[in-house]
Amino acid sequence: MSSSRTFGIPRSNPDTTPPDEFRFDICGEIDGPVASNADCVRELVIPGGRCAVVRHVGSTDHIGETIYPIYRDWLPASGEELRDHPLFFHYLSVYPDTPQDQWQTDIYVPLA
Repeated sequence: MSSSRTFGIPRSNPDTTPPDEFRFDICGEIDGPVASNADCVRELVIPGGRCAVVRHVGSTDHIGETIYPIYRDWLPASGEELRDHPLFFHYLSVYPDTPQDQWQTDIYVPLA
């Protein structure tokens, strides 16, 4: 499995947001400033802080099966509170280096 420094930030829930309104940031590491550009590529810093982390194995098509229990079961029982930042994904493996059924994605849920 290859290691990736690729991240994703869903800005809304794809299950409840109309496709034309859904937004998702794809993030990677940079080593210098991003100049203004016509493609709307911009700098974004994922803020540090406490997070609950859970690993999803397999296609990201089914990542909701890992996410929903965090919010439905773990969060209410934990006594933790969410921070004002959306969850984000760290893609530990990517296509075509790793077969889709073996993909590993860490899901970070920012906590207060």
